[in-house]
Amino acid sequence: MSYVADQTFDNKNFPDASLAKGEYECCTFSNCDFASADLREMKFIECEFDACNLSNTLINKTAIQDAVFKDCKMLGLQFDTCNQFGLSFRFENCVLNHSSFFKCKIKKTQFRNCSLEEVDFSSCDLSESSFDNSNLLRATFDHTILEKTDLRTASNFSIDPDANRIKKAKFAVPGVIGLLDKYEILIE
Repeated sequence: MSYVADQTFDNKNFPDASLAKGEYECCTFSNCDFASADLREMKFIECEFDACNLSNTLINKTAIQDAVFKDCKMLGLQFDTCNQFGLSFRFENCVLNHSSFFKCKIKKTQFRNCSLEEVDFSSCDLSESSFDNSNLLRATFDHTILEKTDLRTASNFSIDPDANRIKKAKFAVPGVIGLLDKYEILIE
């Protein structure tokens, strides 16, 4: 496996031209297309992904540490299959619909202006994370740790307080309705 550091990859189409298996540290990927690419067992440490398409990319046993994703399309990613050691990232203006973070320990993760429709956060540790202006329509929270998580500006979430740990989580008044969905009550 190769080691690549401090390089910029711009306007590359990786499903056609494979990215060499290896470890990438402090690299920048801009306007790259990784859709359905095979990134299994690779390492991305302190890398930045700007305006990339990573939809349906294979990330089994992939190490992702301190990565930043901005303006990326990331449909159907299975983060639960990643190497969980040191798994850490932040997302800004990304579309992560239909992705899975099942059982991931991703404390202090930032989701800013993201679409997280139908994302699976079951059994995930999201302690001290934030969902600034993010859409959580039909996202699944089941046995999820949301302690000290900031959901004040998040929208469309439905979280059962009895099935999740929400101690000291932050909610805004309009959004708190998402904590009452299971009761099927009408609020006017």
